[in-house]
Amino acid sequence: MKKYYTRACNFYYGSISKEKIKQNLSLPLNGNKLISFDCIELITRHSKKKIHIKKIKTLSKNIKNKVNLDLRNITKKKKFNKLNFYNFPLLMGVLNVTPDSFSDGGKFLNNISARKQIKKLINNGASIIDIGGESTRPGSNEVSFKKEWKRIKSKLNIMKKQRCLVSLDTRKTLIMKKSLPYNISLINDVSGLNYDNNKLNFLKKYKIPFVLHHTQGKPNTMQLKPKYNNVILDIYDFFEKKLNLIKSNKIKHKNIILDPGIGFGKNLKHNITLINQISIFHSLGFPIMLGLSRKSFIKDISGKNDSKERLGGTVSSCLHAFLQGVQILRVHDVNEVNQAIKIFKKLQF
Repeated sequence: MKKYYTRACNFYYGSISKEKIKQNLSLPLNGNKLISFDCIELITRHSKKKIHIKKIKTLSKNIKNKVNLDLRNITKKKKFNKLNFYNFPLLMGVLNVTPDSFSDGGKFLNNISARKQIKKLINNGASIIDIGGESTRPGSNEVSFKKEWKRIKSKLNIMKKQRCLVSLDTRKTLIMKKSLPYNISLINDVSGLNYDNNKLNFLKKYKIPFVLHHTQGKPNTMQLKPKYNNVILDIYDFFEKKLNLIKSNKIKHKNIILDPGIGFGKNLKHNITLINQISIFHSLGFPIMLGLSRKSFIKDISGKNDSKERLGGTVSSCLHAFLQGVQILRVHDVNEVNQAIKIFKKLQF
């Protein structure tokens, strides 16, 4: 039997969006009247067809039922503990306390520099700070539990005194358990719950919100010729399978964020396809997060115009994601991305 996927497309913004919704000419994305759409792309493994929302009623009964179910997920307001997505996108500031992260390794290992960076990220507009003690860049090797915990413990203690949500970037359930007394608000596991077998039991017991992240392979091997039959639909199916697994393990809370993992087992074509068609994941019914900041796809596209910070490429790709309703952007340069979004909103909305 053919499987159908629904991607919202042809977006409107600001006052134009509100007027379109008022006239029943478009539908709000994620319950937000400031961004709406009037077309869907109906996708199978072998075909794509763009359909205006007024034409959905002409589809066959089975397909129409599937599309309407997806539309309920696409249009509903996304609720998440301690986060409000109305004024999207929210910015997740990155704090790598590692010696070998790809762009800022070693900068924030000591407590003085880490404290300064935490305050800077918060002052610049980060709603969440993502703290990680193990680099998962392409080619990186695994870090021991003791070493990872030693790197992050004192920084988590600093974060306890700040008014900001703390996200823990780790694959290890033992690190997650150790961090519970430090008021962790979110678990960001790049392994997609695959690193060890204890994670689902941990998430069920402590009911902590988490990011469901897609990675193909492990960090030290993931960029060795990654392959997909269809990168968009393969990752969609991965999320769907994991969400069903989570449900079957009786994890009942809905505080889940989806991250398709730009650069995690993807080549340039995969990354571009994901960014261009990211709105397909709205039909799964959960908020979307993207980590675009300083990624290698920027270098691959810009060529001789590449720079160490890759700020221009980060800002432009973040704005592109924002225009498709992505709710959370994980970035290093919070101030610059925040400024770009504010200016863009004023001009576009």
